[in-house]
Amino acid sequence: MKNKTVAGILALVAGYMGLHRFYLGQVGLGIGYIILLPIFLVTGLWFFLFIGLIDAIALFSMDQGAFNAKYNKHLEGNQGSFKNRNERRKQNRNQRYEDRNSRRYEQVAPKRSSSPKKNPHLKEGKAKFKDYDYEGAIIDFNKALKIDPKNIAVHFNLACAHSLMEHKDKAFYHLDRAVALGFDDTEVIKTRDHLAFLRIQPEFLPFEANGFRLAKQLKTPQENLLDKQTAPKQAPQSDLLDQLQKLAKLKEKGLLTEEEFQVQKEKLLR
Repeated sequence: MKNKTVAGILALVAGYMGLHRFYLGQVGLGIGYIILLPIFLVTGLWFFLFIGLIDAIALFSMDQGAFNAKYNKHLEGNQGSFKNRNERRKQNRNQRYEDRNSRRYEQVAPKRSSSPKKNPHLKEGKAKFKDYDYEGAIIDFNKALKIDPKNIAVHFNLACAHSLMEHKDKAFYHLDRAVALGFDDTEVIKTRDHLAFLRIQPEFLPFEANGFRLAKQLKTPQENLLDKQTAPKQAPQSDLLDQLQKLAKLKEKGLLTEEEFQVQKEKLLR
């Protein structure tokens, strides 16, 4: 590819010899300059030496597009063909990739023996949970368990719903089942607001120490919508102090927010 600046410098330095013409591929003109040079020198026409200066000015003032159109015309077709070759290569590469993926899918697809169980109750339960209808969500989640008893999401959502309803035993049970089936995001258990009620219970510390699993001697709770209402028993003064100390420890560990701590403290002092 010819460079306009290089051609201009050659014309300025040795233009009277036609050096820039050879560079630009105009061999005939370059030879003509060499033949005419001694003739003009012998006849005393010294102004011929300035012809290189004239050509240099013309080259420097020429637009780059005009220069390319005149002296680099032979490269346009090559550049176009080069771009076309690159585009064809990209198309061929993409086509091979798509063909390989389609063949892989055809090989894998027949091996699928069964599709995931459709569970509309899980979706309905989540919708009710978001609308703060926790009782209705629990009903739908229990229906979802009948379809897929080992669904981790169903057990975890049931644990959250029961915790919000302050159904302690059922919340612990379903959280235990979710962990047993593979739920391993312990940070969610420690920070999720929906499980705040469980985190202030005295059973939570041994539950956490046991890898968020229930002790084997605990029995599975009966699945009722509401816990049986029992008359609250007045705890001894020592038990009240123990509960307050446990709340303070949970707050220090960051398992309870200041707001959760105050709410549970008020409940204990009533």
